[in-house]
Amino acid sequence: MRNIDEWLEAYGVSHKNPTNKLIHWVCVPLIMFSILGLLYTIPVADGQTMWLNWATVLYLGALIFYARLSFTIMLGFAVVGYAMLWLNHSMALTMGTTAMFWTSLLIFVAAWAGQFYGHKIEGAKPSFIEDVQFLLIGPAWLLHFVYKALGIPYK
Repeated sequence: MRNIDEWLEAYGVSHKNPTNKLIHWVCVPLIMFSILGLLYTIPVADGQTMWLNWATVLYLGALIFYARLSFTIMLGFAVVGYAMLWLNHSMALTMGTTAMFWTSLLIFVAAWAGQFYGHKIEGAKPSFIEDVQFLLIGPAWLLHFVYKALGIPYK
């Protein structure tokens, strides 16, 4: 298994263009948020709660993935992911899961369109085409820049 630096370096190869990077700063969080929203809308046996939903399953799986690579990246994702889960839960309570599904789907499609446009500008295919695990590296790649700016070690 690659270490965190190897993953970030491999991801960075197709993310050098400043416009593509900017697009990723907007679209990666939107994709994360919308995937959690879409998963939240899938019914569970006892009904949705803040923690009893399919979005939480993905969130916990991602935490395990990040913990294997970097404890500090895992902590950052824990905070960001929790905020996204909370916001999705709040949306479900206020708009209902049907409207939330369509809103999340719209965000998901628009954000992916942005990502593919960014990669067209970059002139490189998205990293996940090489390895689906890169879908989880995108958020870590953004967090590592935040950590660097704050002087927080990410490994």
